[in-house]
Amino acid sequence: MSLRFLKKTRSLVVLALAVIFLCGGYFFNATRAPGGDASPVIVEVAPGSPLGRIAGQLADRGLIKNARAFQALAYLRRVQNQIQVGEFEVSPVMPADHILLQLTRGHSIQHPITIPEGHRITEIAAALEEKGLASRDSFIQMTRDAKVIDSFGLGVDSLEGYLFPETYHFSKFTSERTILNVMVATFRERVMKPEVLDRAQAMNLTLHQAVTLASLIEKETGMEEERPRISSVFHNRLKLNMKLQTDPTVIYALENFDGNLRKKDLFIDSPYNTYRYRGLPPGPIANPGLKSILAALTPEETDYLFFVSRQDGSHQFSTNLPDHNRAVSKYQLKSVRRS
Repeated sequence: MSLRFLKKTRSLVVLALAVIFLCGGYFFNATRAPGGDASPVIVEVAPGSPLGRIAGQLADRGLIKNARAFQALAYLRRVQNQIQVGEFEVSPVMPADHILLQLTRGHSIQHPITIPEGHRITEIAAALEEKGLASRDSFIQMTRDAKVIDSFGLGVDSLEGYLFPETYHFSKFTSERTILNVMVATFRERVMKPEVLDRAQAMNLTLHQAVTLASLIEKETGMEEERPRISSVFHNRLKLNMKLQTDPTVIYALENFDGNLRKKDLFIDSPYNTYRYRGLPPGPIANPGLKSILAALTPEETDYLFFVSRQDGSHQFSTNLPDHNRAVSKYQLKSVRRS
């Protein structure tokens, strides 16, 4: 056996041992937890974050022993391109391979947000921004984009009324478009059922008209038992070609409503002003819940043509103007005098 062969063999053995030692070190660093506080830590993975940046972030926060070892582990397991976008809950006591599994197969933290019945798009956008889930201005702009509106195939000019009130769960990095898609999809699921569409047709209403009427009902009362009665007043007025004369439509038409509706506001020239124009406004003035939509389609059978707030959340209903004026004097003017 030649000396050259022995030297070559020895070099190969040394190299093999070095590789084994290096791999062993990487495996140790990649699979062992740094230890320490077991309190959960929130790790954010923003869209477009490269693996190296993610590994560096984990190492800087003491969640893994070695960033390069973590990257090597990701490549070894062929998941280097499978790390998800979102927020993930991990801790220093988790082995690095478990953290990798959490980032590739785990569920991003979902933040709940409740959209109340009767919220307008501007209010929904503000709520999303307050929760850190969307930009208010970007969300509003998207809801006004003609191409976006047309993509839903609803045959409407505005998405007002079609963002269903519900408690949703979104991750921090959910796009505004995805949020919008989910809300409209929920409207389709909850409202656009055969029985609802058939009822609208039986009432000689399009779905858009039904949702528009429901939005008026939603804004006029928060009492569930009053909704069909409020609906009856609007239906009776529409049959008699009377103006609906409902304050919420005027408020919707005002660009900068300060919370105080003035007499001059009732004369604003807007198709949404039901004190000036007969019939329903061009579209919804808010996003109604299912109960108001059903109330719009199943009104009580009454002769009521008027209602006025009793200042306690309920309303006084009247069939004629003299009785209505007396109710206004009792519940509204008396309140002003006391103030």
